[in-house]
Amino acid sequence: MSTPEILLFASGDLRESANQTCWAAQAEMEAALTKVLEENGYALKRAHPFKADKGHGFLASQREGMDAFKDIDPNAPIIVAEAVWQYSHHVLPGLMHHKGPILTVANWSGTWPGLVGMLNLNGSLTKAEVPYSTLWSENFDDDFFKNKLSDWLKTGQISHDLSHVKPFQPQNASAQSQQIADELSKKILQDKIILGVFDEGCMGMYNAIIPDAPLAKMGMFKERLSQSTLYYETQCVDEAEAASVFSWLKEKGMKFHFGSTPETDLTEAQVLEQCRMYIAACRLADDFGCDAIGIQYQQGLKDLLPASDLVEGMLNNDDRPDAPDRNGTPIRPGKAIVHFNEVDECAGVDGILTNLVHRSLGQPVETTLHDIRWGDRDHSNTHDDFIWVFEISGATPPAHHIDGWQGTESYRQPPMYFRLGGGTMKGVAKPGEIIWSRIYVVGEDLHMDIGVGSVVSLPAAETKRRSEATTPEWPIMHAVLEGVGRDQLMASHKANHIQVAYANSKSDAIEAATAKACLATKLGITVNWCGTQQ
Repeated sequence: MSTPEILLFASGDLRESANQTCWAAQAEMEAALTKVLEENGYALKRAHPFKADKGHGFLASQREGMDAFKDIDPNAPIIVAEAVWQYSHHVLPGLMHHKGPILTVANWSGTWPGLVGMLNLNGSLTKAEVPYSTLWSENFDDDFFKNKLSDWLKTGQISHDLSHVKPFQPQNASAQSQQIADELSKKILQDKIILGVFDEGCMGMYNAIIPDAPLAKMGMFKERLSQSTLYYETQCVDEAEAASVFSWLKEKGMKFHFGSTPETDLTEAQVLEQCRMYIAACRLADDFGCDAIGIQYQQGLKDLLPASDLVEGMLNNDDRPDAPDRNGTPIRPGKAIVHFNEVDECAGVDGILTNLVHRSLGQPVETTLHDIRWGDRDHSNTHDDFIWVFEISGATPPAHHIDGWQGTESYRQPPMYFRLGGGTMKGVAKPGEIIWSRIYVVGEDLHMDIGVGSVVSLPAAETKRRSEATTPEWPIMHAVLEGVGRDQLMASHKANHIQVAYANSKSDAIEAATAKACLATKLGITVNWCGTQQ
């Protein structure tokens, strides 16, 4: 009798430099999966070959993925294994038409964003209404992983503890929250909201694209813009205007780590080009009356300009450099222009709601998305809680950092991702109370998960350990989500990104979260309260 087979797919990056650099981690993960499946009496078979000429075995395009799926048994069990960031659309078409059981698996590591890649694929499958199961493990030998894997092998399904997720009850909200939601929902529907989208669909993030119909019902509409327009407008910005922005940053105390080799170091020329892009982005937001904008910043733009990270962080901060319009008048001075990193439209809508609610409540309006990059116990033994590492390359406002602008540094973006460099917005998130949330798509319906938590302070050595275990050039947040365990969040979260904003106190955080949940409900979004009850 032959050994039953499970087919393995490995979706990768579109950038071969990333696929080649990260392949070793993927190969290690696949070897561990092969071993544990053999112990269960199954053979793990790669559905597509290792490419010796490329130096990796990832599917590196949508066409490669389609070709890998076209000749397989449509009822075969499939594992999509991810130890790296991946472009979901490389495998999504095949998964959409597959009839057999699907399991997404990630390694529990911060080195390459495998957890982030898997959560993105999970969110994309959720939007496409494709049934799937999901698992994660550090070494693939723990009881949690082995028991859940055994369930899937026997039944084709895995159940997780989702007791932290409860339907939001708007009738239990305070009178203030209900009033703010009522006023803001009427204002949004009357005045309308525009999301400026600079080229949709960044990095295959199908889950980050909201269909027009549910947006329109909420009074929100897309202004579809091209990154080529952003590039052109960047070239039109006067060098003296860019120099003024750069001077403002330095006067605020922001630190830039410059070197002399542009291929590997951050240079002043790269930062000045980012300052020009900042002004150009503000002008285009002003031209089209955008309430928020999202820059794709990866494919296409990365070949023309330094990364937009510095731009995005400035935009999301109330305290930001003046960006003059074409007549020299500052554009929306002293107010953030909400930016949603990687054109994640779900984060864009969330960012707008956060901005409106927090400004109404007198709470800090600065907001950003983060990758759910990784998490670990505190090796310094300062805290007993499981502490998440939230991290994103762009969009983080300095208001979130310890010491604000003075605590913000800029390093060159890794050459693996950004050939032309550009400065990051590096900082350590300040201790305090936060609201976290995520809007996601199921079919064509919008849902929101929301809860509260806190950012904790860790000793410098522990912060360094966590940062160096991920991408040390990027900002980092040490987050504890109240009433939500590690495996609960992984099982329930339908996206690679999580939206965060600060509040002035614990009670303020609950009020702000409740008001935003009420507003989302008023706009037709199905809301779940996650963790500690509202």
